[in-house]
Amino acid sequence: MGLLDIEAYLEETAKKVNACIEKYIPRVLSEDSLLFKIIPPRYRLDFDALNKAISEPLWEFLDRGGKRWRPALFLLIYEALGGKSEDALDFAIIPEIIHNGTLIADDIEDSSEMRRGKPCTYKIYGLDIAINLSQAMYFLPIIVLSDKRNEIPVETARRLYEVFVQEMINLSLGQAIDIAWHRGLVPPETLCEEHYLQMCAYKTGTLARMSAKMAAILAGSGDEVISRVGGFAESIGVAFQIQDDILDITGEEFAKGKGGLGMDITEGKITLMVIYTLRRASREDGLELLRILRMHTGDESLKMKAINIMRKYGAIEYARNVASRLVEEGWKNIDGLIPEGEPKKKIKAFAEYLIQRKI
Repeated sequence: MGLLDIEAYLEETAKKVNACIEKYIPRVLSEDSLLFKIIPPRYRLDFDALNKAISEPLWEFLDRGGKRWRPALFLLIYEALGGKSEDALDFAIIPEIIHNGTLIADDIEDSSEMRRGKPCTYKIYGLDIAINLSQAMYFLPIIVLSDKRNEIPVETARRLYEVFVQEMINLSLGQAIDIAWHRGLVPPETLCEEHYLQMCAYKTGTLARMSAKMAAILAGSGDEVISRVGGFAESIGVAFQIQDDILDITGEEFAKGKGGLGMDITEGKITLMVIYTLRRASREDGLELLRILRMHTGDESLKMKAINIMRKYGAIEYARNVASRLVEEGWKNIDGLIPEGEPKKKIKAFAEYLIQRKI
């Protein structure tokens, strides 16, 4: 499968995922909504308030797009392990809703201006609504398990809950590390590649890992299979983040949706390329790169200066190689585990797509 085939598959999957999300979190909440049949109110609900503070901002954000690659990965792994993708679609929305909640929260924490080509949610609806919405999106999709409680074994449900709790903890740990780094609470020169990879394994690898593990649990897989597909998914999640970091300083089209090239530099983010450069740069170049990062500047010339310092030491090419290596090693770990067939081919092509994409 080529890149265009994967993009077409993602578009097709996104439509199904969006329709499924609407089933649980409709565009207009009412007393007939499935949510309130699963968790009925005791008194009288103000639906106008809920729609203005939950449904409207949630769907305004989801309608901006997004690759929906986590639920796509969920469905591909479930299918590769012997299931029918339509049977797992409801569960596949869990990591996707959580992911979008993290983006809304990230934008607040990073004081970002733009997301997917539009002002950030907190800029449109206010800090209070955006904070509450992002928190709600961490938990709302778990009602899928309540809705399906009579359709899956109790032990399967218990394991799904366990994965959810563990990965949500990991997600918070990863975000904590990332925030501490770009706020300058930890000297960047003390960090190494392994530090960065672990931060990404928590921050970006977590929801990919959650997707894969939940898919394997639903497919009735044993502990080894669950662990290994989780490790593979984590690897492509980390590689995806590295590619994001690369595109932030090289991809004009990618940067448009975030407000411009080098937004990570404006936010003072410590990426793999920054760490690699600091380990190899002359004292003068290293200090200059750190100075620019600590300024949190939006000045284009300064951002380009930082980018050129990283280019000078081959940091971009090095990061590309690390991303490719992670995907290759992750694939080797599951190659003999997954039966041959179309789903397996799609998973391999899908992993390669995530590190070759331009947006």
